[in-house]
Amino acid sequence: MESESKSSGVASYEQVDDEYLKRRKLRKNAGWILLWALGVGAVISGDFAGWNTGLKHGGFWGLAIATLLMAVMYVCMVFTIAELSAALPHAGGFFSFTRNALGPTGGFICGLTDTIEYVITPAVIVFFIGSYMQKLVDGVPGLESVPSFVWWLLFYAMFVAINIRGVELTLRVGLVVTGIAMAVLIVFYVSAPLVGAFNWDLLFNIEPDPGHSKTGLPHGIWGIFTALPFAIWFYLAIEQLPLAAEEAHDVVRDMPKALVFGILTLLVLSLFTLVINTGVGGGAKAIGESDAPLGEGFEAVFGISSTSKVLILIAITGLIASFHTIIYAYGRVLFALSRAGYLPRWISLTGKTQTPYMALILGAAVGLLCTLALQFFEKTGVGAALLNMAVFGAVISYSLVMLSFIILRIRRPELPRPYRSPLGIPGAAIGGILSLIALLATFAVEAYRPAVVGVVLFLIAGTIYFLLYSRHRLVAQAPEEENALIAEAERELAHR
Repeated sequence: MESESKSSGVASYEQVDDEYLKRRKLRKNAGWILLWALGVGAVISGDFAGWNTGLKHGGFWGLAIATLLMAVMYVCMVFTIAELSAALPHAGGFFSFTRNALGPTGGFICGLTDTIEYVITPAVIVFFIGSYMQKLVDGVPGLESVPSFVWWLLFYAMFVAINIRGVELTLRVGLVVTGIAMAVLIVFYVSAPLVGAFNWDLLFNIEPDPGHSKTGLPHGIWGIFTALPFAIWFYLAIEQLPLAAEEAHDVVRDMPKALVFGILTLLVLSLFTLVINTGVGGGAKAIGESDAPLGEGFEAVFGISSTSKVLILIAITGLIASFHTIIYAYGRVLFALSRAGYLPRWISLTGKTQTPYMALILGAAVGLLCTLALQFFEKTGVGAALLNMAVFGAVISYSLVMLSFIILRIRRPELPRPYRSPLGIPGAAIGGILSLIALLATFAVEAYRPAVVGVVLFLIAGTIYFLLYSRHRLVAQAPEEENALIAEAERELAHR
């Protein structure tokens, strides 16, 4: 039951009854270890595929410098959102933070860019899963001719079903596959130098542009810039953790701990992957062109043998870890936007399992369609094009959330902050500047621009939908809205 309530700025709010929120309820099941696994698992596929395209564009040192810059950006952001998630523990995550600082329009735009990131990222990952599966079944009668889209459909169906089954199963599966994925990486890091497969000279076998050297920046300073989106792939999606706020047992204590330990884990993994995976097989030149760089790495270490096939099979768990956990993420951000009325409300229904099943199915359908469309139109560079689309949405949300952190520190000093970022406003400012630089870098490679322009058009269409329709139908009792409306009313009262 709904009734017109009031207006606040550009938005109009409706009151809903208790039944509305009961049908959109989540279940608490996560401690800090499960949250850590959720965060690391969401990102760990970046060590299995995607990052390596940065070698082609920047060479080893170009990608290394880009990775260092993006590591700084993510450290700044992690401390920023650790504070915000403890202060505003709602399922909307970034949408919740920006809604409180920038109002309904800013919150919706950030939520929409989050949606783009989390819907497109599984599409990127499932593309790479298909590439690993093709390498795995190469030479197997009856399977080597299986089209890639069959693998995509199979993995989407399997892991959407797990996510719908219940959050406890989702988180425990995430912990197991994340642990296996890390073990696979460690086996590779140790075995490559031990068997003599790693060669430092292979890091620098990309032919340089005129006036540049192999051992320096083969494509000059510009190569660092073009490598930024691929460096981001080492860390992208750690920021999804605040989306689990309403499902954490003790969000104030556990969320900051999981975020900080999560980024430390990812920093170590990215360093070893960048150096060791680049220095095996055909080196930077071959690894930079591969859709399955870790698969190439295992073949370089163990040869094309049953051992390498088994390890490639196990390596797929790294991609699955991220695929599985980011399906969780897009389900929660679509759920939060829908529950608050920004998107159609039927998307946020949770059912008996208390999981947002409509959001999970919808996000899978859109992601699969994006992958199929790019496969049809692009033919080559599909993974890189999808990656740039995901990064484009991500870095917009990063800049908005770090701006929101600064605004909330200034405007709402009274907001309870059980955890405070040690980097404070300067850290958020540095992170925000780096995110804007990364945003520009998504346009740097001409071949990927049409896909990014498609995302821009989607953002414009979504904003028009909000301004013409959904801003008049927001839900006052949604946690993200309720908190912001109370703060706005208090400020208005104080100014009288």
